[in-house]
Amino acid sequence: MAKNGFKVFDSDMHIMEPPDLWERYIDPAFRDQAPRGRTSENVRDLGTIFPKVPKDTRRTGGTPHRGRNYDKNQDIYRSHAERGWTGHVQLEAMDTEGIDTAVLFPTRGLGILTFPDQDPRFAAAMARAYNDWLHDFCAADPNRLLGAGMISVYNLEDALSETRRVAEDYGFRSVFLRSNIINGINWYDAHYEPLWNLLEELNLPVGFHVASASRSRQAAEHFEPNFGIRRVYSQPFEQMMGLGAFLCGGTLERHPKMRVAFLEANCSWLPWLLWRMDEGYEREGDVFMPDLKMAPSDYFKR
Repeated sequence: MAKNGFKVFDSDMHIMEPPDLWERYIDPAFRDQAPRGRTSENVRDLGTIFPKVPKDTRRTGGTPHRGRNYDKNQDIYRSHAERGWTGHVQLEAMDTEGIDTAVLFPTRGLGILTFPDQDPRFAAAMARAYNDWLHDFCAADPNRLLGAGMISVYNLEDALSETRRVAEDYGFRSVFLRSNIINGINWYDAHYEPLWNLLEELNLPVGFHVASASRSRQAAEHFEPNFGIRRVYSQPFEQMMGLGAFLCGGTLERHPKMRVAFLEANCSWLPWLLWRMDEGYEREGDVFMPDLKMAPSDYFKR
């Protein structure tokens, strides 16, 4: 499938989880709390419903948008939905697009670990269930479908054990987190040092992925309920702040072998932001960036 001598790699391809994924794969102790994918006449309905939280906060994912693209998308994806969005359907779509290999990220699953007061045990069970399902999904062709494991940081020990499990037992090539903070602890805090140490030990990249919806605080939340404007700002702004935590907060100074990806936010803002970080380092770095031994842009280039 190489094009002009180059193979094509998609670093951020999404799958569509079946509505009953968590009901089927989650630990039975949490089955009555398991989120369920919302279904409607929209074959690309991304909503997820939590049965045991108040009705006004139980959903993640927006309501179906009936704009000018709605009918077109229904036609494109109807047969994919009818066949259950399986691994074989994913490979068919990759063949259509000329993609050789892809790292897979969730769609519904991007929102399930964003509640600020989530029970750590339930959060860990949802992550584990998703990873078990994803391992089965990737079995359609493990050389082309590369899983990015979901980890929960509501309890760091859960994140450590699940990271090691998906890497060693399932052969996943990465794990992922949301960039927006869900537990009040910023990414450069010493709290996460055991996780970054483990990622270095396993030589495993972490992908910071964003989405436009979150139950925890996001940069663009004051645009609610205008989802269109919120999407414009939420994805790049959250990644700008996540990148700042790693470059200016000293994380990459302390972990020189760590590999981090920032996904789903474009990148034309990057040259300006690196310049802005370097300016901040020059002006206040001696006080507020004491761990840094070189400019933030140099960590990025490394």
